[in-house]
Amino acid sequence: QVQLVESGGGSVQAGGSLRVSCAASGYRYGYYCIGWFRQAPGKEREGVAAIYTGGGSTYYADSVKGRFTISQDNAKNTVYLQMNSLKPEDTAMYYCAARGPFRSGGCGLGTQAYDYWGQGTQVTVSS
Repeated sequence: QVQLVESGGGSVQAGGSLRVSCAASGYRYGYYCIGWFRQAPGKEREGVAAIYTGGGSTYYADSVKGRFTISQDNAKNTVYLQMNSLKPEDTAMYYCAARGPFRSGGCGLGTQAYDYWGQGTQVTVSS
């Protein structure tokens, strides 16, 4: 069973930066899609970014493209989301999620496609 643990959330000023981390364990041999999602109170959960561990391909929502970067550190079994130029509308609970394993493939940002979820980490951006 895949276990995901997020960390690194906090409060920052608009225009600032923050990096959140997702540490994974319990996965089987193969490749996974690791995605970052966020949900603000009263709103639906939305996909932010995803990475395919087999080749490093990345995917971003239009709202964060050019500001956020997803990356992986295989030695630490960790996926990061570097968030720059943060805006108040980025305020949300951020979750990482995983789907797989796959022999090959790509990733999307649809919530329903992911099977394993972390507990979330809060990101708050003040104006």
